[in-house]
Amino acid sequence: MNEATLQALLDKQAITELVHTYCRAADRHDYDLMRSLYHADAIDDHGSFFKGLAMDFIDQLPAIQEPMLILHHNVTTVNIALDGDYAEGEIYILAFHQVATEGGPMDLLIGGRYLDRYAKRDGDWKFSERAVLADWARVEQTSTVRLDHPMVEGAHIGRPGDDDPAYGFFRLLRRGAR
Repeated sequence: MNEATLQALLDKQAITELVHTYCRAADRHDYDLMRSLYHADAIDDHGSFFKGLAMDFIDQLPAIQEPMLILHHNVTTVNIALDGDYAEGEIYILAFHQVATEGGPMDLLIGGRYLDRYAKRDGDWKFSERAVLADWARVEQTSTVRLDHPMVEGAHIGRPGDDDPAYGFFRLLRRGAR
């Protein structure tokens, strides 16, 4: 294996970890961690929901995520192309949202893709642009999630924010840490 091949593998691994950390930051409502993943001039495009500077999007996330009782992002297929300190990624995701509504919780499951541009600056890969694309969505007006079912009884239950059981378990994967 030559040095260029090894560097490409290291760069792709760093980008893959960036993508996965984004999911953890979104699901745990960890806005400090989310900020560390984007370059200061990065763009985020969530369609009609938001388009602009990623830091402005992150400023709005607490209000956006307030009604979201459960967020669960799953990365599936990862396609990354490298060109020096620039890279592109087509990242397939399944994102589950349980959202509080006046009529009770509803479920939204989205199959989509992140269309990413990454830049390596000062040796660190971060998002320079991210666009969210939905390929399909399934909406259940009444939530089908049953965390009180006997098969789940006694399990640790994940939750957004500081109260997630993972923060009491981990020493290295703490809130705000990459």
